[in-house]
Amino acid sequence: MDLPNVSSALGILHPVCITKGRNAEVWDEAGQRYIDFIGGIGVLNLGHGHPAVVEAVKAQVDTLMHSAFNALPHRGYLSVVERLDQFVPVSYPLGCMLTNSGAEATENALKVARGVTGRQGVIAFDDAFHGRTLAALNLNGKVKPYKAGLGALPGPVYHLPFPSQDSGISAEQSLAALERVFDVEIAPSEVACVVVEPIQGEGGFRLLCPQFAKALRAICDQHGILLICDEIQSGFGRTGKRFGFSHLGIEPDLILLGKSIASGLPLAALVGRKELMDALPKGALGGTYSGNAVACAAALAVMDIMQDEALSEWGNAQEAAIVNAYQRWKASERFPMLGAMTGVGAMRGIVFEDTDNATGGEHLANLLAAGRDAGVLLMPSGRKRNVLRLLPPLTTEPDVMAEGLGLIEQALETLKA
Repeated sequence: MDLPNVSSALGILHPVCITKGRNAEVWDEAGQRYIDFIGGIGVLNLGHGHPAVVEAVKAQVDTLMHSAFNALPHRGYLSVVERLDQFVPVSYPLGCMLTNSGAEATENALKVARGVTGRQGVIAFDDAFHGRTLAALNLNGKVKPYKAGLGALPGPVYHLPFPSQDSGISAEQSLAALERVFDVEIAPSEVACVVVEPIQGEGGFRLLCPQFAKALRAICDQHGILLICDEIQSGFGRTGKRFGFSHLGIEPDLILLGKSIASGLPLAALVGRKELMDALPKGALGGTYSGNAVACAAALAVMDIMQDEALSEWGNAQEAAIVNAYQRWKASERFPMLGAMTGVGAMRGIVFEDTDNATGGEHLANLLAAGRDAGVLLMPSGRKRNVLRLLPPLTTEPDVMAEGLGLIEQALETLKA
């Protein structure tokens, strides 16, 4: 695939240029069909070209394509933030701002946290991913490739081990690490916020330990620290619930939204307790393109479609299909490189272990190539890029889902133990 004018700093996973998509299927320039288990890295929970979203977008283009909300408000922005107040399952009134990307939502969350608390310290987690802009970058829980060679980044940021059944790290271990940070690195009175993914995405689809989440909520309350949940990948139905924090039994103070919020159009949001979102001076938040009218029309359609009953039905069906296939592959003992399954609901990963002839990362890289040749597009995750993350649209037809899983099994057959 020839990319003469694209910066070589952009890593291209699959040398395929697609021209058309329909739900979980895409076609490249040569007309080759693939089943897409990447879903725009979690952007396409409703698939490529959901009819209701397409209809809403086309109707919006005919009336108003854009207005810079800070200068001249438009109804689409107002309707989205009103709907988010109903859609996000928290007990308090929401204050909202719309942004262009998840990284931009992260940056604004840090601004709000610092402005509200008057503090600068931030606590994040190993293997986290919160974006590629400078302040968001420093929250990320690994150096390569995101932070390598960049020198000092905005901070201070302190990282804790991520407690999860999937990581093998207990709540007690992470709480002890937090206590050490408070004793050795920074006083809790100087910490503005803790930023955490309820289910890590880039980190390997790992569910945060609910026991730890509840303890962390109490610690934040005790010390006046804001708890920020990054729902950019885990939100909008990915786990079978609207948002991942619902699996943890907590309510965050601020929530980062993005990816599937507008089914492929650039839109994200920072939402949270209204008194926090209103605390900065007028003009401190905003953006020229933030809350574009066409993207807002898509987001409204997404929230209409993502009702709890539908999300539960889709999530349960997809979880069952993935888990059953994985258990069948493991039970066959044909694939010794297959390790544990991670995640929750329809947000699932499969760990690839080292064997005599290859590392887990090498096995997964080979699987990605073999899968592409077979007709299914796959995505890695994890610090060692050895966790297969499965992100097919929640709306994937059962026969296409079964076909895609069958193609993964076909690709597994090509790997050498």
